[in-house]
Amino acid sequence: MHADVRFYAELRDFLKPSRRGGTISHAFREPSSVKDVIESYGVPHTEVELILANGSSVDFGYRVADGDRISVYPVFESLDVSALVRVRPRPLRNVRFVLDVHLGTLARRLRLLGFDTCYERDASDDDLVAISVQEQRILLTRDLLLLRRKAISHGSFVRATDPRQQVHEIVHRFQLAGSIDPYTRCLACNGLLEDVAKRDVEASLPPMTRQLYHEFRRCSRCHKTYWRGAHGRRLEAMVAEFSRISA
Repeated sequence: MHADVRFYAELRDFLKPSRRGGTISHAFREPSSVKDVIESYGVPHTEVELILANGSSVDFGYRVADGDRISVYPVFESLDVSALVRVRPRPLRNVRFVLDVHLGTLARRLRLLGFDTCYERDASDDDLVAISVQEQRILLTRDLLLLRRKAISHGSFVRATDPRQQVHEIVHRFQLAGSIDPYTRCLACNGLLEDVAKRDVEASLPPMTRQLYHEFRRCSRCHKTYWRGAHGRRLEAMVAEFSRISA
């Protein structure tokens, strides 16, 4: 038995070079789920937005049969295909992230932009999966095997290695430019920042900071204090850059 399988757009990046040109003739002895077929070619199911079997939308549990024509598509950035999508139980209403241990700089920058970003340096793969599922967070990782965990329904493989490009990639993919709310989350622990009177934090400030600055914010969770210091212009330029990223 065999089925014709075709991957589109950036999903081809996960394929071996010899398979990127067009339709793949998939030979098999017994029917298996389309999810297993897709991942047998190295494509994480979390990267897939739409699957068509013989022209009809199907979910990951669809059993591939002899003669099937399977088309596999990534996230559509400019078309609304929500009426067709069958691969996820439901969309996440609030975009929240959990990042693996190798994406610490990306985590800080997402927090800088105001996005709810869970990051723990000592989190295991099992921890990341549990957090993603229980807290309904999108898992960001460069570990393809982690994205193949069956429990993960919302995740994304981070292609870029440079932290700045990683932010561009995530803001673009999830169309976040219009949702940026900078300086609202703690870079250290992800807690929400609140305005605080100078007199309430003055005793803990360095002498020069106490003299030069008068507006402060404090984390509601870890109580770290923030102010617009010498690096403020650099951060503002970075925020402005990411806010211009088009969907």
